[in-house]
Amino acid sequence: MDITLFWTAVLIVILAAFTGYVVISRVPVILHTPLMSGSNFIHGIVLVGAMVALGLATTTGEKIIGFVAVILGAANVTGGYVITERILQMFDRSKKKPEKEG
Repeated sequence: MDITLFWTAVLIVILAAFTGYVVISRVPVILHTPLMSGSNFIHGIVLVGAMVALGLATTTGEKIIGFVAVILGAANVTGGYVITERILQMFDRSKKKPEKEG
């Protein structure tokens, strides 16, 4: 791999991380649940991409990296939906609050 391509890739990752941090930090609290649902959708697309990449892998190294990507992507999507469900349960008005004794 050309050293210029390597540093270009590193720079892109750093800029993407910084941009993501700045954008997310400016989101109002009321919008966190819809934002998380949208990010779960995007992570689902990333998971499909990881599965496609794993399917096209030819070398052992590519297969290992693809397998790890699929496992981590699946864990990320599953965890995101579990957390979103828990957040939505906090706002569920159909459940009765327990009555206080005394």
